[in-house]
Amino acid sequence: MTQPASKTALVVGATGLIGNALTHRLLDSSAYEKVKVLVRHSLGWQHPRLQEIQYDFDHPNSLLIRADDIFCCLGTTMKKAGSREAFRKVDYHYPLDVAKQALVNQARQFLLVSSMGANPGSSIFYNRVKGELERDLTALHFPALLIFRPSLLLGDRKEYRLGERIGEGLMKLFNPLIPAKYKGVRAESVASAMCHKAQDDLSGTHIFESDQLQNY
Repeated sequence: MTQPASKTALVVGATGLIGNALTHRLLDSSAYEKVKVLVRHSLGWQHPRLQEIQYDFDHPNSLLIRADDIFCCLGTTMKKAGSREAFRKVDYHYPLDVAKQALVNQARQFLLVSSMGANPGSSIFYNRVKGELERDLTALHFPALLIFRPSLLLGDRKEYRLGERIGEGLMKLFNPLIPAKYKGVRAESVASAMCHKAQDDLSGTHIFESDQLQNY
């Protein structure tokens, strides 16, 4: 007889392109008894195993960061953030704060959506922040840290991002000529890869580049 699921998942950034797809996949999976999401505002839909947690990232509460597997899909853009400081707050400080609290509460896995080109020594601000987060998460020594580095994300966003729309169009046009590592990847594929890899019982730090996410 199949044992009932006993694990809990926590999704941070459930309203984004990957986070939304991931939340649905986790709820469709039989691996989790409960799926929690940290939100500022309600997702607007319900599920028997979904628990919404109203959360203020500027005033962290470690009592709310309790789960076996933490899926972090937080991210913004420079245009939306408005400044480098605001961008760093969302893409570096918030995920790192959640990770520290999750570790105190004995989370086993932290799964992060990072970015292709993440490098703490990069001259590109975006890539540098992503790399600094990866570096400092690794230093926390989670039992398992899984880092996913997608290239340009493909999918239907709620918000309009002109640069990404142009990039997506160019990706489709020149797709046959683009090396696999640099091809756009569907958000659904990234979400599926995260859901699957979370069940592999991995230990230590593992990085999955964009071309490894294409076929999920």
